Amino acid sequence: MRTKMLNKFLLLLTFALFSTLLLTTMSAQSNNWKAPASAKKIKNPLAKVVSASQKGKLLFKTNCVVCHGDKGKGNGVAAVALNPKPADLSSDRVKKETDGELFWKMGKGNGNMPAWKGTLKTEQRWQLVNYIRTLQKQKK
Repeated sequence: MRTKMLNKFLLLLTFALFSTLLLTTMSAQSNNWKAPASAKKIKNPLAKVVSASQKGKLLFKTNCVVCHGDKGKGNGVAAVALNPKPADLSSDRVKKETDGELFWKMGKGNGNMPAWKGTLKTEQRWQLVNYIRTLQKQKK
């Protein structure tokens, strides 16, 4: 079991580092990344579903920790090699974004941030949004 998890972690780390090399020309775009106005209006269909954030936590640990870190601070092991650095998901800037904006950004990707729309199902991305909101409520 540990070997499988280690292999998965190494694969994700390799992917993150490889993505950095491929996408360095796009990194300048990431500094002012804004979702379109239409994304602000997208409503979270799982906003009141408690189990959604629990499922989102598992998805976060599998797909996001390597860059964003365990608590979403943008300090994952791959963050060292990334420019710009991954977002601190507990920051005031991210807190001010609507669920729809986070969902849109997660699906679209930008620079070093992969587009998860083709990889994760719609429901899974909403579960991640819900989990990110729990990170924002934790003590700093």
